[in-house]
Amino acid sequence: MRAERLMSMVLLLRQRGRLTADALARELEVSTRTVLRDIEALSASGIPVYAERGRHGGFALLPGFRTELTGLNHDEVLALLTAGPGRGEQVFGLGPALASAMRKVVDAMPENHRATASDAARRFLVEPETDLLSRRPVIEDVPETTMIVVRRAVLAGHQLRIHYAATGQLPRWRTVHPIGLVTVRDRAYLLATRCGEERTYRLSRMLAAEELPEPAERPSEVDLDRAWRERCAQFLSDGHIAALVRVSPARREDLLSAAVAVRAEESDADGWLRLEVTFQDLRHAEWALWQLGMGAEALAPDELRAALHDRATAFAARYETVP
Repeated sequence: MRAERLMSMVLLLRQRGRLTADALARELEVSTRTVLRDIEALSASGIPVYAERGRHGGFALLPGFRTELTGLNHDEVLALLTAGPGRGEQVFGLGPALASAMRKVVDAMPENHRATASDAARRFLVEPETDLLSRRPVIEDVPETTMIVVRRAVLAGHQLRIHYAATGQLPRWRTVHPIGLVTVRDRAYLLATRCGEERTYRLSRMLAAEELPEPAERPSEVDLDRAWRERCAQFLSDGHIAALVRVSPARREDLLSAAVAVRAEESDADGWLRLEVTFQDLRHAEWALWQLGMGAEALAPDELRAALHDRATAFAARYETVP
């Protein structure tokens, strides 16, 4: 832990020049006293760091000092700098590690390419906090301690004891055999087995987690992408309802955001789209289609059309007369 912090401190001083103890403390999320101790440790190990006193003073490295990291080309660095910021906290709790890696990547670049790549990365924005309608994405909160325990058990191949709150059930403890972690649209899932059966657990529903010393019963190799596809297919076949919907292209994204999944899509002669989509149940399908108003039409199943007809009839009756 300290070694990584010392490396991060060196890279910060290399890239930003002179920094005060307070600025370093904020960047590294430690106390000013810890920064001063780390500065002494760097100096004792031969790193040419020195202090400048006065109003504009701080700590700096002697000109010309650099660390060496090689192996990345310009486009690879640009991809990391573009996708990295703001994403690490959402991906299995690896935010601090990602921030440290980004500093090393920038420092590894030749001097004449460093400013170019940093400027280019600022020209791309990935996953902003709101969309054009000012809607904030739903980001599930997973306690860092829980995430660390789960991640460690997955990598070590140990059994995991979780206090889990399933939908519509009281929280209870259960012991699982972790296989891997998957993140989809800022939601993190644990793929595991329990009592020999495949299970998928949403990390935001874990109230606590404990890594056990016993080894997990799992294959030595796993195709996580295939396993996730199979579990998605199983999930969609359990109690869901399929609907055939005609939708205006202007409302297509609204339909997709409400549906559980899209199984087929084609264009009609009038320019509208015909989609086969899956909803959680009839009530979910009725609610989703009602939100689209005249921008969509449910073609099947008949019970969905009947439910929407009854709702529209009741709605029209309410506004038939002036109060």
